[in-house]
Amino acid sequence: MADQQELDDFFAHAKAALDLPADTYEDAYQLGGAKFADKLAALVKTGKKTATSSGFELYTIEQDPLPNAGVYNIILNRADKPVALTFTDNVFVTPFMKVTADIAKREGEDDQSLASWREVHQAFFSQEYQANGIQFDPESSMVVVEEFHTVYPVVQTR
Repeated sequence: MADQQELDDFFAHAKAALDLPADTYEDAYQLGGAKFADKLAALVKTGKKTATSSGFELYTIEQDPLPNAGVYNIILNRADKPVALTFTDNVFVTPFMKVTADIAKREGEDDQSLASWREVHQAFFSQEYQANGIQFDPESSMVVVEEFHTVYPVVQTR
């Protein structure tokens, strides 16, 4: 579990460096669970990952609210240390099979192709759903897509 003071300090540094209008961040979390957290956090930190997806049905089972657009979030590494601060631009729900090549590319993983995205995410979602006692069906399951950009550390674009 992440240290609250460390998270608050990270956000305070970002807020001071960027003169952010927000008083606080909404959440702090790992992407992809501990197994993928370091890799995905590094992609976010460098600005190569600007979207992420999660299983819609898992929000219902876990009784979690869907992510919100217009908020800041802290991305953690495997050790639950803050790596990046993101701003969520958009959140939408779509069928797994309707995820576009653009979203697959924005996820920034592997070769960034839609085929690779589907293969990797079908395996990941299947494990996550099974762990929660349900079955992932790529033909009928829905995914929550979050589009975001990294605000801290500042990503240098060319």
